Amino acid sequence: MSIKISIAQLWAVGAAVILFGSADPLYAARKASDPAVVMTDKGAVRGVIGKGVREFKGIPYAQPPVGELRWDLPKTASAWKGILDATKYKNACPQVERYGLTEASDNEDCLYINVTVPYTGKSDLTRKRAVIVWLHGGAFVGGSSALYPLDYMAKSGDVVVVSMNYRLGILGFTAHPAFDAEHNGGYGLEDQRAALRWVKKNIAAFGGDPNNITIAGESAGAAGVCMHILAPDETTGLFHKAITQSAGCVTPLPSLEDGQKIGRQVAALVGCSDDATALSCLRKKSVKELLDAATTVAGSSIVTYMPVIGTKTVPLPGAQAIPAGKFVHVPMLSGGTRDELRLYVAYAIQAGQSVTKDNYADLLKETYGKNTDAIVGQYPSSDYSSAASALGTVWSDFRPDVGINNCIYLETSKLLRKSVPVYQFVFADRNAPAVTTNPGFEMGAVHSSELPYQFPHYDNTTKIAGPDLAPASQKLAGQMMAYWTSFAKTGKPSAPNSPVWGPFKSDDMVMNLEPGKVGYFNSSAAHNCTFWKELYPNILTQ
Repeated sequence: MSIKISIAQLWAVGAAVILFGSADPLYAARKASDPAVVMTDKGAVRGVIGKGVREFKGIPYAQPPVGELRWDLPKTASAWKGILDATKYKNACPQVERYGLTEASDNEDCLYINVTVPYTGKSDLTRKRAVIVWLHGGAFVGGSSALYPLDYMAKSGDVVVVSMNYRLGILGFTAHPAFDAEHNGGYGLEDQRAALRWVKKNIAAFGGDPNNITIAGESAGAAGVCMHILAPDETTGLFHKAITQSAGCVTPLPSLEDGQKIGRQVAALVGCSDDATALSCLRKKSVKELLDAATTVAGSSIVTYMPVIGTKTVPLPGAQAIPAGKFVHVPMLSGGTRDELRLYVAYAIQAGQSVTKDNYADLLKETYGKNTDAIVGQYPSSDYSSAASALGTVWSDFRPDVGINNCIYLETSKLLRKSVPVYQFVFADRNAPAVTTNPGFEMGAVHSSELPYQFPHYDNTTKIAGPDLAPASQKLAGQMMAYWTSFAKTGKPSAPNSPVWGPFKSDDMVMNLEPGKVGYFNSSAAHNCTFWKELYPNILTQ
C-alpha cells in the first residue's frame, strides 16, 4: 500500500520540522484531514469531536510517580511515537472512598491532563483563546478531573478549559523528615505546577493563549490556587488571573514540623519508623497499605493532609505573605457558598452523629472552646429550623481550623484588594441540587453546590449523574459562566443583562449569586464577621 502526500501536506511536514524539531509525514498528512489531531511537545494526540467541542483526555504531563519517583518532584513525561489516543480519562490518583459517594483508586499512574476546545466545524486551532485551568477539589485526599465535564464552560465562554489529576493525601500532601526538604509535603502542588508548565508550553497548539491563563478551583482546588499565588518565586508567569471557590488564602496552615508528625505516624503504622531508612521503606509499601494507614491516622478529621508552610512550595502563610507583597499579583475572583459547612454536618449525621438542641453547645465547644457561650448567644438553635442547620450556619460563617467559611473569604479579599483587583461573591441558590442524600434538615447552598452550574450534571462519581437545573437556576448558571469566562478573558467579570460587578472595595460590594436576586449585598453583615473578629482577632485582622 502506498501513501500519497500532496505538496500542501509536504509543506505542513516542513512546518512540523520547524515547530517540533522532527518530520512526521504521517502526522502531517493525518492532521491535514483530521481536526481531532494536535501535536504536543512530546508527540501527536488524537481527541474526539462532539457536542460543539474538541476534547483531548488523558495526555501525560509527567511520568508515573512510582518506585523511586514516589515522593519526588514530578518528572517530565517521556515522548511517544505515532498518535496517542486521547479520547478517555485516565486513572484517578490513589484515594479511598469517602462518605459513601466518591470512588476509590489504588493506581499511581495518574498524572494526566485534559484539554477541551470549542469547535465550530472547522480547524481553528490558530486562534488564541483565553485559557482556564481547573483544579479539582476533594479535601486534598480525593477527587478526580474526570468528575468535571468541561464542554459547557468552553462553549459558553469560547475559552479553552484544562483539567488534570495530581497526587493526593499520603502520596501528595504528607511531610516526613526523610523527604526532600525544599518541597516536603507539597508534591501534589508540584504536580499542579508541572501541569501549568505543560499548559504554558503546549496550549497554543490547542488554540489557547499562553499569555492569558486563569487558574481556578473549588475547595482543595481553590486552596491549591492560593498556594500557587503564595509562591511567587516558583509560579510567577505561569498564570495571569485566579479564581478561588470555597477557600481562603489566609487560612492558618500547619507548619512543616506539624506535617512531619503526621508523616511519622503513617510511617510507623506500616513499619517504617526509622527516619534514616523511612523513604526507601515507604517506597516499597503497597498503595493499599499506605491508604489504610493514612485513613487510620486521619480518623474523622477533614484537615489531616494539608499543604504545609515553610518550604519552597509554600514559603509563608497568606496572612504574612499578602501584607508583605510576597505573592503573585494577579486579578482575582473569589468567594464561596452561603451554607458551606452544612454539608459536613450532613456527613456527620450520616456517620451516626446526633445533632440536637441538647448537645448543640457541646458540639460547638469541640471547635470553639471557651468562646462557645458567646456563640450560642449569637446563634441560638431556636432561631433555626433545626439544631443541625444552626450548627452548619455557625461553621459556615467562621471556623478557625478550616478555611471553608465566609469570614475567612472576606479576610482574604480585604488583604488582597490593597494590591490587586478582587471580585467577591457568595453563591446563595438554596434550591441547588442536593450533593448528598437527604440528612433530615435544610441544607441550602452547601459546599460544592455551585459546581453543577459550571459543570452540568456534576456529582461525586464518574457517572456524572446529577439532575438538570431548574429553569431559574439554569439562568443563574448562564450568568455565572458569563461572569467567570469574561473574567478569564479580560480580568473583569461581566454578563449580559446582569448587574455590573466592580472590584471589592467595601463589605456591601459582594455579588449575591441567587436566582432573581443577583446583585450586591453585605456579606460581612450576613455572616456576622464583626462578631467573629471580636472572638478571633488574631485571624480576622481587617
